[in-house]
Amino acid sequence: MLDRRDVLRLGTAGALAAAASAAATPTATATATATARDVSGAEWRALARALSPGASLYRPWDRAYWPLSVPFNHRYEAIRPAGIVTCVTTADVAAAIRWAGAVGMPAVPRSGLGHNYAGYSTTTGLLLNMSRMKAISSTKRPGVRVRRYGPIQVGHDAGTVTVGAGVTNGDVHPLLEDEGMFVPTGRCPSVGVAGLVLGGGIGFSDKMFGMTCDRLLSTTVVLADGSVVEASEGSHPDLFWAVRGGAGNNFGVHTSFTFGYDQFAGNVSFYSFTWTIDSVQPVMAAMQQIATETLGDKRFHCRLGIGTAGQRRREIEDNANVNVIGQHYGSVGDLLGILDPLLRIGTPGERASNAKSVREVTPGRASELLSQTTPKDRFAAKCAILAPGDLLDADQVQAAAETLKTWPGSANPDGAGFAMFGLGGRINEIAPDATAFVHRRAAFILNAETTWADRDPRSVVRANLGWLDEFYDAIFPFGPPRHSYQNFPDPQLDDWRTAYYGQNYDRLVTVKQDYDPAGFFSYPQAIGS
Repeated sequence: MLDRRDVLRLGTAGALAAAASAAATPTATATATATARDVSGAEWRALARALSPGASLYRPWDRAYWPLSVPFNHRYEAIRPAGIVTCVTTADVAAAIRWAGAVGMPAVPRSGLGHNYAGYSTTTGLLLNMSRMKAISSTKRPGVRVRRYGPIQVGHDAGTVTVGAGVTNGDVHPLLEDEGMFVPTGRCPSVGVAGLVLGGGIGFSDKMFGMTCDRLLSTTVVLADGSVVEASEGSHPDLFWAVRGGAGNNFGVHTSFTFGYDQFAGNVSFYSFTWTIDSVQPVMAAMQQIATETLGDKRFHCRLGIGTAGQRRREIEDNANVNVIGQHYGSVGDLLGILDPLLRIGTPGERASNAKSVREVTPGRASELLSQTTPKDRFAAKCAILAPGDLLDADQVQAAAETLKTWPGSANPDGAGFAMFGLGGRINEIAPDATAFVHRRAAFILNAETTWADRDPRSVVRANLGWLDEFYDAIFPFGPPRHSYQNFPDPQLDDWRTAYYGQNYDRLVTVKQDYDPAGFFSYPQAIGS
């Protein structure tokens, strides 16, 4: 791993080349090896003067530069920006984009810690760090429609909440815990709401309340020429259609988002089950059947998967497990009825432990229990959208379980495996072309992952990347389903245009040509590239 002295010695492009070779990992962007031209010190000083008093410009020799430059997935940490602007206002973003366009340098926004699976929130140009844009405000609506779902009462469309581009899932959580205000977000606390909503936004409430993009009412966008527009159903509706699922860094830089929220009172039902890998066949069969039978039930939410961790073969085999977690907007009795086939599986100890996990909790507590950070250090992933007819059969499950046991291991405790996030409900009530998010007829999003630590040698990195391909091929021996989730991007994905966007891609290209005709916002899987 390169340190700060290496970057200063080699320069950004030189450090990129050295680290990419050493880590045996791909570069993240097509523009990552060079900028349009060298930028003078006077031009950098002009950018600094154009920013508001609360904003900052950092160069590689500044103390704050190093931690801000590193993305969450350290696989792409060698891609270092020439400069970092920590934006505070929309005017800061506009000034930075105008400056970058004038000097011929790419500009890339980063809303959270840089969780993008393919490293697309990295650049050797100008990085726009949005973490200081943390404002959250809300407005209540009169005459709220209230419904009861078992032990919880929900006031639907109770008001609006506006968040800045630097707000994370974790920042929104206190609204639910303290005030009962709920916007559907993801399970990883440090993921930025901006990246989540622009690619869709799945979580443990999406069947009931829609994906994050489905609750978006308006968003402020800085375009490639530095102009600012408000996109909503009534203003720039074509852009508003595109940003709900068209993924980030395609049409402009978003500085705020306004969502419709619901008001909660009461409790929900929670569950978390685990078995050894010996039970993988009955668990996967039962859980996929349950998910299919409850596809239209908005109250029931689930995630199932298999996984392991460790460095030695025996440890990896012993840690291999199958697991299910989720929540239900209904009573514990109702949930126990839904989960009964699963509660009959496993050893007496597993059955007792699983049954004990089913309990009534506050929505805020459920959010905490369901939260989990995406893999730390370094990771790679491959994704597939599963329609009800694409569910895994016994042969696929067995092949996946056997391949899991052959994971080469790493020093990363997050290990490897796959997760299947249940869809349906309100998600599937929306037409595939109503928003840019096309995956409206699916049952699951499957994401296969492998992880390794910063300190792992290159042989471990190569072994993990090779194993991930083998694992994915074992799950889909005749080829994967056609579609994949754009918020889990895979830089090696064939025909990503169809996989991410399906029938909506051509319309997305049209919107791109209207709002960014020169392709200022670009990366290898950018719209129109």
